[in-house]
Amino acid sequence: MNTPTVPPNPQDEVDDIWGVHLESGTAALVVAHPDDETLWAGGTLLLHPKMTWRVFALCRAGDLDRAPKFRRALEELGASGDIADLDDGPEQAPLAPADVEETICRFLGADEFDLLLTHGPKGEYTRHRRHEETSRAVAALWQAGRIRTRELWMFAYEDGGGARLPEAIREAHRKLPLRSATWQAKRRIITEVYGFAPESWEARTTPRWEAFWCFTKPGQYARWQEKEKTRR
Repeated sequence: MNTPTVPPNPQDEVDDIWGVHLESGTAALVVAHPDDETLWAGGTLLLHPKMTWRVFALCRAGDLDRAPKFRRALEELGASGDIADLDDGPEQAPLAPADVEETICRFLGADEFDLLLTHGPKGEYTRHRRHEETSRAVAALWQAGRIRTRELWMFAYEDGGGARLPEAIREAHRKLPLRSATWQAKRRIITEVYGFAPESWEARTTPRWEAFWCFTKPGQYARWQEKEKTRR
């Protein structure tokens, strides 16, 4: 595994924001697609190289372009991981929840994590069904005790119903402003490893702030979800 691309003095971005529990331990990311790990949490991985990061993407293992780029991106991020091949066709037909959950369980096994990151319940923009399905599956597995993590963090971004590029939600539980060097390292993975053009949606989206909804117990997440439903 390559040494991750870490900016000078990364601790400057970490102090008083994330807490010492991210300085060591094991963390997993469960995302729908290759590049989601970099777009929504790449800075967090780059700034915590002492963590053991495992990244799992649920779609595109059969994509001869994207799958190899995913593995190169993991090397840049200092992570290991794997990729599955759930349907990701343009029609976005709903996946059976059991299929999504079983794929995630195969990846995570019986391991226990200090931290697990995944998509937010509404996804990060309007609209990608696979992001929402991934979020629901992870939450259901955690609530059922089938995956074990001390903390669950969900990406907290929105695009105003498609009116703008995705950006960190102001009310998110945790927000990290990325210094220029960190953001550029993250964006370089999007443009040079994944090969998205500078004017592409992905390159223009690459957030300068990373944001998360954070939970320590399944019941805490369930109560938050109920409150969120009343606001819709």
